[in-house]
Amino acid sequence: MAKRKKIIVALIYDFDGTLSPGNMQEFAFIEAIKENKEQFWKENTELAKTNDADQILTYMHLMLKKAQSKDISLKKESFRGFGKSVEFFKGVEDWFNRINQYARNKGITIEHYINSSGLKEMIEGTVIAKKFKQIFACSYLYDVDGKAIWPAVSVNFTNKTQFLFKINKGIKSVYESKKINEYIPEDERPVPFSNMIYFGDGDTDIPCMKLVKQQGGHSIAVYKPNTSNKEKPLKLISEDRVNFVCPADYSEGKEIDTVVKTIIDKICADTQFQELLRKHKNKK
Repeated sequence: MAKRKKIIVALIYDFDGTLSPGNMQEFAFIEAIKENKEQFWKENTELAKTNDADQILTYMHLMLKKAQSKDISLKKESFRGFGKSVEFFKGVEDWFNRINQYARNKGITIEHYINSSGLKEMIEGTVIAKKFKQIFACSYLYDVDGKAIWPAVSVNFTNKTQFLFKINKGIKSVYESKKINEYIPEDERPVPFSNMIYFGDGDTDIPCMKLVKQQGGHSIAVYKPNTSNKEKPLKLISEDRVNFVCPADYSEGKEIDTVVKTIIDKICADTQFQELLRKHKNKK
């Protein structure tokens, strides 16, 4: 009797605005350089516009420039220290264990991933960092003294999609570019797109949310709870770019909890149905 294939469901999250109510730089880092967040992001927008540059690269440059001017060390340990102050939406911190257990009871393994334009080093300092199988995000190169000197990885709204294919094919390395273009039969890929659930809140997530949905997976646009500004996420669902729109409250019994559990139930039922079809097809 053939051994049943392990069912893996990937929950893939943007970070800022999706798990956390603000941009990660707006917590301890902005406070350390003694600026306000509006001032920092305004300067970044002007820098990018003036130089016709990518705003992700300019914010990474600006962080280095601001830290140097204030004599603030930007080693990996410093970034991780800033990450400790990052706040989360309600229910996030115990979300992972709860949803893992729910899926486990269905015979499903959950893998959690970050796909973010934020900083990997900061995310690694947060209280939820160890919950993720992989963190795909921006990061820096470091000199011999361990200080950040240059962007190593920049993740913007278009190249975010490459990480979905890495997850699909089981590729952990950002550097690895050969295997991602190699042909791998669909049934040999660790995480089918149909087993992906993508969580995002902003423009940088639209290509990923649309791709996952088109490939048979499920996309969830989130927004800050208790806000009247729901136009953007509601527009995404009206334009058929996402499957669901939910307030970013991850507490048990809330809408996003119910939606994800229902998707897990569906994946479980779909898998059982396909196994039943194969069983009958192979009857002799």
